[in-house]
Amino acid sequence: MIYVEKDIKSLLAIFYGEKLLKPKKVVLAYSGGLDTSIILKWLHQEYNCEVVTFTADLGQGEELEPAKEKAKILGVLEDHIFMEDLQEEFVSDYVFPMFRANTLYEGTYLLGTSIARPLIAKRLIEIAEKTGADAIAHGATGKGNDQVRFELSAYALNPKIRIIAPWREWNLTSRKKLIEFAERNQIPISKDKRGEPPFSVDANLLHTSSEGKILEDPSKPAPEHVYQRTTNPVDAPNTPESVELEFLRGDPIAINGEKGSPQYLLETLNKLGGKHGIGRLDLVENRFIGMKSRGVYETPGGTVLLCARRGIESLTLDKGASHLKDEIMPKYAELIYNGLWFSPEREMLQALIDKSQEKVSGKVKVSLLKGTCSVVSRSSEHSLYSEKHVTFEEDFGAYNQKDAEGFIKINALRLKLLATRNLNTKK
Repeated sequence: MIYVEKDIKSLLAIFYGEKLLKPKKVVLAYSGGLDTSIILKWLHQEYNCEVVTFTADLGQGEELEPAKEKAKILGVLEDHIFMEDLQEEFVSDYVFPMFRANTLYEGTYLLGTSIARPLIAKRLIEIAEKTGADAIAHGATGKGNDQVRFELSAYALNPKIRIIAPWREWNLTSRKKLIEFAERNQIPISKDKRGEPPFSVDANLLHTSSEGKILEDPSKPAPEHVYQRTTNPVDAPNTPESVELEFLRGDPIAINGEKGSPQYLLETLNKLGGKHGIGRLDLVENRFIGMKSRGVYETPGGTVLLCARRGIESLTLDKGASHLKDEIMPKYAELIYNGLWFSPEREMLQALIDKSQEKVSGKVKVSLLKGTCSVVSRSSEHSLYSEKHVTFEEDFGAYNQKDAEGFIKINALRLKLLATRNLNTKK
């Protein structure tokens, strides 16, 4: 009986991530910032384990070399430090597939943070397998969505992996305690980290996300210095700029006639959109774990891309396909927001969405002006638009207007029956 109980406890420890079995080697999602540097040291102390660091370049606009040097200072071996440029994969395999659905969470949010998490989790799992690590760790807090996104993605790829989330385990519950821990353990602290940070920023090639501290009160406007990628629309150029995007099977392949990689195209759209103050969003959203939060987002290139995509789809998608896409989009967006990128239901919806994009090819011209993006023209060899059917001039028999009478009568039949019944029951 004793052995049975011990075996059950061991199994529970593996399944629930309890500390009965300490990990021997952990792959940490490492940014080089104060929090993840503290986590690195804490893992050494708490579990007496080897730590492998993984730093992903997703276009956050920061140099990654300092993170490597800091990891070395904190005792990580050279061959245990992984730094990778994932921007091309991020855009081609995650951002563009998501945009084929014209995805918006709660009608406005372009999911810039959400869509980056499954890629990071995927590489954490792959590096763990490569290095023989039996656990991964992340710096997401117990109040946010990212803990869910990282961990659901990781478990979908390796159901046996152990996940360590220090913010749910340690007693470093304040900025003061974090600083004290860093000082005790000789962790370098930059001057801007000694005081309370004014707000938290997450960035990648698709967007920037700012939240916390001065942004926590949704009744107060976000100060202008929060915005980092976009010109204030008031200060943006007074003259509109025309931009032409070319699409192939739903994805952009060229801007103003110049073809380029997915990363290059998104970078170019970011510059164009940012210049004209496009893509700002101040949102109070519903987190997956139940609370509301206020975030300030900038998605300049993505906002322009969404505008142009809807323009080309208006020309090439059948009414039924277009309306069905709009119906399933909120569900698709929620799956991504909730961390279910690797779920079968997301993959099923992706197959449907990708099928709809087979003829979504052509060119769209948009106008950028003071925070707005407007479609001004569109063309495609797969166009379903028929000028001879919609013209107000002579259509030479393309459409018989008398047919509309029967169409209306058939559709009106149930309404007439309802109205008749309601009139009779009033008497």
